[in-house]
Amino acid sequence: MKPTADICKRLVEAGNLADNEVDLVTLALMLGTVDRPGVNLEPYRRHLGSLGGEVTNFLHGLEEEPELDERAEALTQILHRRYGYTGTEEAFHDPEGANLTRVIDRRCGLPVTIGILYLATARAQGWVADGLDFPGRFLVRLEHQGERMILDPFAGGRVLSAEDLRDMLKAFSGNHAELKPRHYQAMSARKILIRLQGNIRGRLLRADRLGDAVQVIETVLLFAPGEADLWRECGLLHSRLDNVAEAITALEEYLKLGDNMDVRYGTSVLLQELRQRLN
Repeated sequence: MKPTADICKRLVEAGNLADNEVDLVTLALMLGTVDRPGVNLEPYRRHLGSLGGEVTNFLHGLEEEPELDERAEALTQILHRRYGYTGTEEAFHDPEGANLTRVIDRRCGLPVTIGILYLATARAQGWVADGLDFPGRFLVRLEHQGERMILDPFAGGRVLSAEDLRDMLKAFSGNHAELKPRHYQAMSARKILIRLQGNIRGRLLRADRLGDAVQVIETVLLFAPGEADLWRECGLLHSRLDNVAEAITALEEYLKLGDNMDVRYGTSVLLQELRQRLN
């Protein structure tokens, strides 16, 4: 479904912000309303506030600032044990698993959606928490006084060791895969939202719903206009749908941003063919 004019306007405004200015939760909730026009977001905002408040209450009485393991335990106790947030294999096949509003309603969703709840709750305490773009599984990292701990929100906030991460990587990428520094790089709010919407796009593409997939990509490009690869994917899909003018516009935007010379060459050749078709 196409976002309303108001949502488009607010997403474009977010697209003009620096990465560190993008409000992860606000945009995630807003994106959740695209398929639920008219839904009242206030109850969801109150719920998110309650999660933060209950974590604060859980830690009440500590004489000193909570240690890293106490922070992880508080998040797990509130989000997983008290409210039941967890993942199941069915979530990967659920078209609403990437909609934050639906996940709050049902307490189950994709790793990235549940991960957003962990991030929001941790950051509400003033804690340092980041999302990790791990292959096959969005993870959350807590940091305190130079120490770090990685949690798997999809598995109920399970604390992961280096061996656990290695096993997860090999299970997803093959036995040849090894942990690299990039696996520990923190994601910006914009990148997290791109990954969130990527789940929807991927499901639509597998179902051969190309027009709907294009709509998702174009929605993402409103708040992430600098994503060259998405412009190219958008152009290629429009080309397959015989939307020649739209394909040309998207591929021209890719050429402004993309720096892969081989891909740029192939894109230029396709653009020439499309312009000939248009004429």
